[in-house]
Amino acid sequence: MIIDAVTDSFIDGVKLLPFLFLTYLAMEYLEHKAGQRMQEAIQSAGRGGPAIGSVLGLFPQCGFSTVASNLYAGRIITMGTLLAVFLSTSDEMLPIMISENVGAAVIFKILAVKVAVALAAGFAVDFLFRGKHRQMQIEHLCEQHHCHCENGIWKSALHHTVEIFLYVMGISLVLNLLIGWIGDDAIGSLFLNRPVVGELLAALLGMIPNCASSVAITQLYLEGVMSAGAMTAGLLAGSGVGLLVLFRVNDDHRENFRILGLLYGIGVLGGIAVNWLGISI
Repeated sequence: MIIDAVTDSFIDGVKLLPFLFLTYLAMEYLEHKAGQRMQEAIQSAGRGGPAIGSVLGLFPQCGFSTVASNLYAGRIITMGTLLAVFLSTSDEMLPIMISENVGAAVIFKILAVKVAVALAAGFAVDFLFRGKHRQMQIEHLCEQHHCHCENGIWKSALHHTVEIFLYVMGISLVLNLLIGWIGDDAIGSLFLNRPVVGELLAALLGMIPNCASSVAITQLYLEGVMSAGAMTAGLLAGSGVGLLVLFRVNDDHRENFRILGLLYGIGVLGGIAVNWLGISI
């Protein structure tokens, strides 16, 4: 179990490396090259961010939630865009369902529900918190993590990448050991035939900042242990390691916990709505 946990943690971490590096490289480039006009253009484009974020989040990797966390910490995207990415992200759900020969119609319904919730929630959050979106803070983020930007954007981006990679690796290892110790069967017994409670618990499982949570939720659903509503709640609330990175790079922890609460609440309500409306997945 320990060997498997170490291996899985390493693989999850390695998959993030290109996303992390490209994100930091882009942020460093903006800090060094982009003028005020470019910054204003990026900020004005953020109004439609939830629509873009809800689509980008569909890609079956942890990376886009990590990208969104870093961009939000730099105030390049809005809170609504960040939540749209988090809500639409499914991590390993899509490749698992494809490998299990799940019908295209079922997969499309799941993705459509996630995009619809992410889109609506993203714009709603941006409307409610429209006065609290602060100016871009890439320079502040850079100074906080002592990246020594004067050494060039490549070295600075590499410094950030290695730092976050090691941080994610350590936490992922602990989580993988816990999941391996508890077991999928014991987890599944918590969700069977338990409306509302199942959604509440599934969303908690989904919020574990690790790709393994989406694997467990998908497998439990495919095995008939988890209802469509509970699965939806878990996949909506799940954001891979995006939350983990957010708490690491965003120094406003009250804001981080607000995002955490919104993500959990929207995920639970989305799952309950699927069951209440009788949406067949």
